[in-house]
Amino acid sequence: MSATRTVQLMDGTGLARTIVEGAAARATEILRRTGAGPCLATVLVGEDPASVTYVRMKQARCAKACIQSRHIGLPAATTTSELIDTLAGLSGDPEVHGILLQHPCGPHIDERAAFEAIAPEKDVDGVTMHSFAAMSFALPGFVSCTPGGIMRLLDAYDVDLVGKHAVVVGRSAILGKPVGMLLLARDATVTYCHSRTADLPAIVREADVVVAAVGRPRLIRGEDIKPGAVVIDAGYNPGNVGDVDFDTARTRAGLITPVPGGVGPMTIAVLLAQTVEAAANQLGI
Repeated sequence: MSATRTVQLMDGTGLARTIVEGAAARATEILRRTGAGPCLATVLVGEDPASVTYVRMKQARCAKACIQSRHIGLPAATTTSELIDTLAGLSGDPEVHGILLQHPCGPHIDERAAFEAIAPEKDVDGVTMHSFAAMSFALPGFVSCTPGGIMRLLDAYDVDLVGKHAVVVGRSAILGKPVGMLLLARDATVTYCHSRTADLPAIVREADVVVAAVGRPRLIRGEDIKPGAVVIDAGYNPGNVGDVDFDTARTRAGLITPVPGGVGPMTIAVLLAQTVEAAANQLGI
């Protein structure tokens, strides 16, 4: 049997559906017991077409999960101070349980300052420094959604991370860095790489688990995948192309995520599940 036929695709779509169904059941129970359903507030600065599409998609998914959604659209000229005021107001609103700031917000916005205006208990997207610290120290809190989705995928496919060499290609504050910390907490040995890493292919060849999250189409080549390795492609580039050359990588990987249908659906599912969890915490359920 060829290696191409033995590779197993990691179905993020099916797992995400199960997570959302569980979140919907819990949201319904919260509403029954308290009279208040979970509410996610989305904040969008400007009208970037891709961001508008993402927000609408998240609102539609909220409805499927029995989560109320409140959208706040701000003009493109909104200042950092004005955005912070909006986020602080939502943080103090008892009817809002989770807050999502759609990013990027524009080059004139200090996104880090804006993120930090979100109360930790409502940071269901896992973007604040408080959330990153909680992830790093294995303390209670909300994880960054894409890394959280990746970990749930690994668990669903019974990937034993203890002692494994995990190579994370990417160092963003809400994907590369936190997923490395979550892998480290599972006793994996983690190597961080990025677009300027010298001889990246040589490092990837040593990886038992590869997480590609650098935002460069097909940067990871199939010939550099260790036979039997787990390949998580968290990249999404124009044309439904990931950061991994899927067609060649699948001939060597043991497990691999497709693009689309792998990590993407998991990101939104974790966002919804964490919104419901936030509501339960705030309502004392």
